Amino acid sequence: MPVLRVALDLPLHRLFDYVAAEASTADVGLRVRVPFGRGEKIGIIVEVAAGSDWPLEQLKVAGEILRDVPPLPADFLRLCEFASSYYQAAYGEVLLQALPAGLKRLDPPTRRNARPVKITESVPRPELTGEQAVAVEAIDPAAGFAAHLLHGVTGSGKTEVYLRLIERTLAAGQQVLLLVPEINLTPQLEGRVRARFPDTGVVSLHSELAEAARERNWRAAFAGEASIVLGTRLAIFTPLPRLGLIIIDEEHDSSFKQQDGMRYSARDVGVFRARQLGIPILLGSATPSLESWANAQGTRYNLLTLKERANPEASLPTVHVLDTRKMVLQEGVSAALVAGIRDRLARGEQSLVFLNRRGYAPVLACPACGWVSRCTRCAANMVLHLADRRLRCHHCGCEHRIPKSCPTCGNQDIHPFGRGTQRLEGWLRETFPEARILRVDRDSVKSRKQWEAILERIHGGEADILVGTQMLAKGHDFPKLTLVGVLGADSALFAADWRAPERLFAQLMQVAGRAGRAELKGEVLIQTQYPDHSLYAALVKHDYPGFAATLLKEREQAGFPPYAFQAMLRAEAPLMADAIAFLTTAASLPVVAEHGNILVFDPIPMKMARLANLERGQLLVESHSRPAMQAFLPAWREAVEGIKAPAKLRWHIEVDPYEF
Repeated sequence: MPVLRVALDLPLHRLFDYVAAEASTADVGLRVRVPFGRGEKIGIIVEVAAGSDWPLEQLKVAGEILRDVPPLPADFLRLCEFASSYYQAAYGEVLLQALPAGLKRLDPPTRRNARPVKITESVPRPELTGEQAVAVEAIDPAAGFAAHLLHGVTGSGKTEVYLRLIERTLAAGQQVLLLVPEINLTPQLEGRVRARFPDTGVVSLHSELAEAARERNWRAAFAGEASIVLGTRLAIFTPLPRLGLIIIDEEHDSSFKQQDGMRYSARDVGVFRARQLGIPILLGSATPSLESWANAQGTRYNLLTLKERANPEASLPTVHVLDTRKMVLQEGVSAALVAGIRDRLARGEQSLVFLNRRGYAPVLACPACGWVSRCTRCAANMVLHLADRRLRCHHCGCEHRIPKSCPTCGNQDIHPFGRGTQRLEGWLRETFPEARILRVDRDSVKSRKQWEAILERIHGGEADILVGTQMLAKGHDFPKLTLVGVLGADSALFAADWRAPERLFAQLMQVAGRAGRAELKGEVLIQTQYPDHSLYAALVKHDYPGFAATLLKEREQAGFPPYAFQAMLRAEAPLMADAIAFLTTAASLPVVAEHGNILVFDPIPMKMARLANLERGQLLVESHSRPAMQAFLPAWREAVEGIKAPAKLRWHIEVDPYEF
């Protein structure tokens, strides 16, 4: 009797054997109902074997093998196997998380057949610039695997390069996978793709889709009916029978790194998948990640550059750094920025005031006793949301009503300290009563429909002043936007996280790039107390290569990635002492001493030491050899699994950590 080796969605690094009355090797990749404990689960058959390490009489009998979907292909199984091995995640978790929710249900609802959306009118192709033409010709989908990094300044027409390569790939009868970092970038790009390829099936895959829609789109992609798949990070695992090209837009963005469950990088998984299939992958960004930039300075990636904006009448915006030490600010806004906004209002142009802090104020405080609105569940302050009359924690979601007096001393004169987008919006309305002001953050935009409506208002000229967070910083083209003012950027300059300068530079370059993308000249005003900082000097010159070279030299001297390889063991428990004790035990396991080229640091509390009533600690592991790190981690993980820990302690290993 054949034995089915089945992967289940469990955090266990093992497969489960079941006997089956009828099965063959052709069933590998199919879903199967199997008994587990007192109930049933949906698993995936990864092997059909003649025998088992367990006595056959001890094995349970598998249930129905589900054949409503073709078997998952071998290349998909190998991709998930790689992700499981590299990121130290259970194979079953990797396989099952890549499937739509409906395919993992014991009693899935009936779905109607997928119909990839097509439109009838096409949009003419613009003429390529010389730089765009060179980039397009450098990438040959038929030439096998190659990793290309497209470094193009904001507005240089990276999307047009993508569209030309998609056109070439479709002509060869292949599919294209195009990833974007965030859902709010999807509607605009999806519209351009559909308009360019009206007779081609296009589907999108992201978390805001309803369950039924996501499953329909996934099935269409898997069946080959959709030739273009546009999605966020999880779409990198979509099985595609004719995949010929992978494109990852804004490849530097941290949204491509999953921060819970299986902690993977969609960008890095994409590079592995392209190599596995022997197809090209294109990574695009105005501010590439330093890891990708270092690869492009060597021989691993092919560097392609777009130095000029695609619109011949557009030029890069002029960047001015305003020294706020010598200024009197009104609600954090300088007189120069006020004058710039007033000038744009007179000319009928749009302005963007960028403040990456939502809410009314970061904290509510009592000047009499020093009380501040701290979250009772986290090591963070609760943000004042005045419009909702709530104090809200942006980390765990805990919220309370605004107190009428200080909870500690009873003082009724409690004040908001600092400012967020809501407070800034209110002040701008008072200062510019004639202006139409639109705030864009996660409090004002909570759904795709709201986002599309806001984009329509901006493009329709129904807003004079935009107040926004990083939601507005990337991927958007607003022809009438000519002024960008940046507030509150200094806090990231001296952060404990060594990645903070890289992130800040990328964020400011992206938001600055929103200005002057058409024939109107753009201007960027950055308010700072550190006008001589090298980061701002590079921004003024739009000099990403120079800034990246400086950071890479610092990283090399310090032994930080990309010149070292890291993993992080994190533990969380009701008591910090339990978390640290667990990590200390993990650091002293015999397997650590057996790997001399691995450096294990002392356990410490995480930067956000308390989250949702759990105390959190971390233990950093580092090596200058990736193979050495990959040889160490499985043995260490197995040893860590054997540590006797408190019942409520939870732990995980994160490879190539992005947050510290």
